[in-house]
Order: sequence, then C-alpha cells, then structure tokens
Amino acid sequence: MPEIKILPEILSNKIAAGEVVERPASVVKELVENALDADSDRIVISVEKGGRALIQVADNGTGMAADDALLSIERYATSKIYDDKDLFAIGTLGFRGEALPSIASVSRFVLETRKRDADIGLRVEMSGGTLGRVTEVGAPPGTLVAVRDLFFNTPARRKFLKSTATEMSHISEAVANAAIGWPRVAFTLRHDGREVKSWPAANDPADRVADVLGRGVGGGLQPVSRENGGVAVSGWIAGPDDSRATSRGIYLYVNGRCIRDRMIQHALVAGFRGRLMKGRFPVAVLFVTVPPDRVDVNVHPTKNEVRFSDQQRVHRTIEAAVAGALMPLGQSGWRSGADAPTGVPAATRIETTAAEAPESPPDPQPPKTAEPPLSASLRKPAAVAEPAPDFRPADDAPDLAPRPAPVQTPVWERRLFRDLSVIGQFRETYILCESDDNLIIIDQHAAHERIYFEQLRFRASRVRQASQRLLIPETFELNWREAEILEPLIPAFASVGIDVEPFSGRTVAVTSLPGFLLGKPAAPMIIEILEKAVDIGVAAGIDKVVEESLMVVACHGAIRAHRRLSGEEIRHLLAQLDACENPSNCPHGRPTWIKWTARFLEKTFHRIV
Repeated sequence: MPEIKILPEILSNKIAAGEVVERPASVVKELVENALDADSDRIVISVEKGGRALIQVADNGTGMAADDALLSIERYATSKIYDDKDLFAIGTLGFRGEALPSIASVSRFVLETRKRDADIGLRVEMSGGTLGRVTEVGAPPGTLVAVRDLFFNTPARRKFLKSTATEMSHISEAVANAAIGWPRVAFTLRHDGREVKSWPAANDPADRVADVLGRGVGGGLQPVSRENGGVAVSGWIAGPDDSRATSRGIYLYVNGRCIRDRMIQHALVAGFRGRLMKGRFPVAVLFVTVPPDRVDVNVHPTKNEVRFSDQQRVHRTIEAAVAGALMPLGQSGWRSGADAPTGVPAATRIETTAAEAPESPPDPQPPKTAEPPLSASLRKPAAVAEPAPDFRPADDAPDLAPRPAPVQTPVWERRLFRDLSVIGQFRETYILCESDDNLIIIDQHAAHERIYFEQLRFRASRVRQASQRLLIPETFELNWREAEILEPLIPAFASVGIDVEPFSGRTVAVTSLPGFLLGKPAAPMIIEILEKAVDIGVAAGIDKVVEESLMVVACHGAIRAHRRLSGEEIRHLLAQLDACENPSNCPHGRPTWIKWTARFLEKTFHRIV
C-alpha cells in the first residue's frame, strides 16, 4: 500500500476549487454573494469571452481593512461564523471561507478593496494560489475582484468548458437569480464591453420579478402569501397557461439564498395539482423564510441545497399557499373583455402548450351499439329541484353540492357556463358555445371528468374514516427502504381507511380499504406513496394517492370523445360545471375549455388589420 501523505496546500486548494468552482457562473455567484453580504446596493459584473478571459465583480459595500483583505484569501478564513452556535444559525450567504482561496488557486486573481472610512485601499495579486504583490492603491469604497484566465493551471478543467454562449447563459442566470432575490440592489451585467442587462433598484419587488421574467409573464402573476408556525411563504406564480417544458422558470429562495430544492419544487407542483399537465412546470418565484436555526445551509459545497428541520411543515405551507393563490383563477370563468394578459388569444396560447407537450391520441370511436343510454342517467326526476341540475355518469355518484360564490372579487367579471348559448357539437367531442363576442369550445370528456372527480371527492371526504375489511388480504413485498419508511406512515394510511399490517419480514398485508378503492390493487398505490416519501423526504402524499385513485375512476366513468349528446345533456353538463371548484381543468391538468374572440377570428381571416 502506498504511503499516506499530507497534500500540499496548493493541491488541496485546487481540489476545493473543483467543488466550489464548477464553471465561470460559479465564480460570479460566489463573488456576488460576497458583495451582497457586504451591504452593497450597486453591483457591476463584467465578463469577457464567457468568463474564460475575465470575470470582474465590483461593489460599493463596506470594503475590507488591509489585514482582513490578506486573511480573506486564506482557507477557512471568514468573518461570518465564530463558534458552533453560529454554524447552526447562519444568516449570511457566504460563510465557508473557501470561495476566494479556491477561485484564486485556479486563476490569475486580483483583489482591490477599501473601507468607507479609510483614505486608501489595498491591492492583492495572486497567480495559481501563490501570493504576489501587495500594494496600497487609490480605490473607491467597496471591493473589486478580478479573475483572469480561469483554469489556466488546470487544463483538464478548462477543456470541459462549453461555448462562450453557453457559459454566458449560465452567468446571466446566476445574476438574474441574485437580482430577483435582492430587488433593492442595482445590478449591471456586461460582456465583452457591452451592457447585457441592467436592473435598477426596485422599491416594489414585483417590478423586479416582472423585469426578470418578462412583462408578458410578469403581467399575469398571482401573489402568494402564507405563514404557518414560523414558516413564511411569499412570492408570485403564473397561471397554468404559462407553464414550461422545463423547470427553468422556477426561482426558489430560502432566507434570501437562491437554491435548488426538490422538496420545495415538489410542494410547488403539488399546489398546481389538477391544473398542470404531466411533464409541465409552472413559472414561479417563491421566498421561504424560516428561523436560521431551523434550516441547514451547510449541506453542499456550492450552498445550492438546504435541509429543513421540519420538512413536512414547509411542504404543507408551500402547497397550501400556491393552491390558495390559484383558487380564484379556477373559479372565475373566462375574461369578459380582451384577450389574456400576454396579448395572445387564449386559444392560441393553449394550442402552443399542446404542441410543446403532445397528448395521447384521441380515444378510438367505440361502437354505437356498446354505448349505454346516457340521457336516462342525466335527467333528474321531476320532483327533485336543485340549483345545479344533476349530470351523472353512474347511478351511485352523488350530486355535486352547489357552492357559494367565491369570497374574493375577481379582477374580471364572473361568467357562468350555464349562460352560454349552445351552438352544437364538433366531431361529437367538442361542445361549441357563444357568449357576446367569444366562441367557447368545451372538451366534453375533460369537462365531465372534472365534474365526476369532484363528485367522487365530495363523497370520499364523507366516508373517509369508513373502510371495508377484505375477505382475502392483499399481500406484497417491499424493498428495505420502503419497509423502513412504512411504519411511521401506518397511522396516516389508517386515517384514510387503508389498513396496512406487517406480515412477514418485508411483506405487508392490506386488510381493509375504503369503499371507493375496492376492486383496485392496493400494492401499486402504497408503493407509489412510499417511493414519493423516500424520494422527497416528506410524507406528503397520502391524500395524493386517494386523489389519483379518484382521477382514474373519474376518467373511466366520464363520457368519452365521439359521443353524441342531446341538448338537454349539454345543458346539464354546463350547469354542473358551474358548481365545480376548478371548472377550467380536468383532474390531470388539461384545459376543459378554450376561448376564441371575434377579434381573433377576424384577424385570422384578415377581415381587420
């Protein structure tokens, strides 16, 4: 076995740099965070050749005295933590004392700094981690760090850098992340001497968010706000129509720190449940604030990940905040005036979304002889009188209780589906209606799926505690991780009427199920929720298992495409759609309706310019 040796300091610094400095954007992130910790209100980032030639960050912060400037380039030197107590209640962005020496070890490095009350500043030069000249210089208050020839002494790392355009896009993203999180700080980004973007200081954080995301999206953002037991969530989310094919439109912050966190992203998407199609991601800016001693930011060298002491509370608070912000969108019908806030007609926007995420082919047309008589299940007995006529896919489906008008006053006039003038059906799949200058097209399967789903959920909530014992228990085996996490979840399963008992080793037995899950295998549902709990680290999905089961029942029970409906059946469907909490989307997130304005049609046919 080779001898064990202590690594030279320069080599250990290069290893540390490999963890902290992945690419030029990593340097920008670390230097900007240092500038923010120094109470700067103006930060200028100058880059050449995508960061290969130069990365320079200048701020007007507090600056450093000469002794502090020399200590800042030593490993593990920091002004932000002093003892164990500070380590577990970190309130600053930088704290490790690794950034500057790690960056300096793989570049030609210059640091200029001057305290606000000092007459002169200090310039420190380094090359590949070796200290060079240290001189006094005239400098404005604040700090300037120039990083030249990044990875010049580690050619293998330099070889893996991407094109200038790619590296510059990562740098722009890093600066945009900081700009959203710190709206009262002015940021300027320059590349090869040209100003790429300038964000002036903003008194209203919403202005900065709209500036970064673009006015098209920013104009339609919904505010998010909720507090629960020391966990506060605020920010903005865009509606489902502005969803993306990737998660790049999601900006997450914990105590001012921009992070990537799967648990928070899962909670965000869970708040959109039933409003987003599978594979789509929302546009959102969320700020999560927790006491510093209840979050660990020291779990990754780049400080991009965090760990909460109470993940379940954080998950529930975020999910509830997002769902609450979306509720008015689902209840408010369609806009009575012009097109959507983006200026793009709603129909065009939905078609674009569908093109980006193709759906399954439509159901094949079933034989007409196989269809049960639908009209008999839709008509109500004459003796029954309710505000919302019944629209039933099955005899045992309960009426959807009429709901009061939302407490909020929508920003647009509330329109009811029952008030639409029905034109007819297209391809026995879409219901065509008109209202004023709008053509409304309703997907009959998606609409009825939403109605039936809410009926089933209403019934399930009333019988949730009741369960039926299985004549023959369903047994199946779990892997070791699933078996380990099952035990604390057994009471949660029981609360929804699912009784799970250990059987032998890692084999478990399901002995009871609620009535609405009878006849369906329990193993896939239970394994799915255990996988989610293992993956995310929170037991946030018990109710989701029940909801997804109801989605399957609703999808199979709803009327299909290519099914002719009578006028009376259409009127019943529209009336029941009015009583839904979220009439605009099926449970899987597909739109139930789209709108074409008369103006949009006239422009399409070139009747107007």
